[in-house]
Amino acid sequence: MVRFMLRPAIIPAWSAVLITLLLILFPSAALESSLRGLSIWWQVLFPALFPFFVISELLLGLGIVHFFGTILDPLMRPLFRLPGSGGFVVTMGYASGYPVGARLTAQLWEQKLVTRAEGERLVAFTTTSDPIFLIGAVSVGFFHNAALAPVLAAAHYGGGLLIGFLMRFHDRRSPGTIVSPTAKPPMLSTRSKKSRLAEALRTMHQARLLDGRSIGTLLQDAVQAALRLMIVVGGLVVVFSVIMEMLKQAGAIGVLSEAIQAILNLIGVPAALSDSVVNGLFEVTLGVRSAGAAAGSGLIHQAAIAAFVLSWGGLSVHAQVASLLSRTDLRYRPFLIARLVHGCIAAALVYILWSILGPTG
Repeated sequence: MVRFMLRPAIIPAWSAVLITLLLILFPSAALESSLRGLSIWWQVLFPALFPFFVISELLLGLGIVHFFGTILDPLMRPLFRLPGSGGFVVTMGYASGYPVGARLTAQLWEQKLVTRAEGERLVAFTTTSDPIFLIGAVSVGFFHNAALAPVLAAAHYGGGLLIGFLMRFHDRRSPGTIVSPTAKPPMLSTRSKKSRLAEALRTMHQARLLDGRSIGTLLQDAVQAALRLMIVVGGLVVVFSVIMEMLKQAGAIGVLSEAIQAILNLIGVPAALSDSVVNGLFEVTLGVRSAGAAAGSGLIHQAAIAAFVLSWGGLSVHAQVASLLSRTDLRYRPFLIARLVHGCIAAALVYILWSILGPTG
């Protein structure tokens, strides 16, 4: 019995020992990769994510989420089996990029605005790339082709919405959130738009009264919470940058690349894109950059791999999401499966939509 109980800890424990030994054997490479990860966090992630984290804290404290929850409830429930507050998370998640959707979902769970099943559905399809990164960095920066943005966006965000619809069948027997704790029971379908707006404003006001913090205190708390989260995000980026470099030094990346090449050959994708997939399994930026640099592999195949990487998210993003969910009862496994399925759907949508939205000439 003791042996059986210890088995789940064997792989992580020996993995940590292996990484430690590699750090000792390749100290220079470890330092360079650590600095590279720190640079990505400071120059890209911190300025991109920190304002959204602060704003999301403020919006929750001010009751804006409760307002949108009441307004969007009739739309979110039939489509995604989610309360209306999930519409706010969808909007912010798609606009801000990962891991904002997971952060907001965790906050909704803490405020008892979503159940565990609803939270798992929500985080599964709101963890996406932000449009600025997809258009500016990927399409223009890495592929040097702005005309690629429409097909990438349609595949990535369209695939995300499909995942949201599919996730409505996740944990179907679990009860849903009936109404926000601060809101009154909604009226029947005869309610007018005016009465729904009035109740949304009333719900927002009640949520603000229950919060009770002054604007100054709310802003200070929002900044402190956002800084704590950014430190966690930065640490995870640095750690995964080092781990990937250590695995490369040990030759494990080469073995993984060969396995990916075999899979790509089976589905008719050029094997030269295997490095893009391998890099993307660990970190999004490295994966899409490699896809854009794989000239001669066919632009449609490069775009499909980029769409897969963007939708998968990379283990660095997965670690950030897992860290955010660790304070809740939301399970990581549904998120993992949804990311993999989203990646495959997004790649398939690139091939399907290429003749309509793909670059011409």
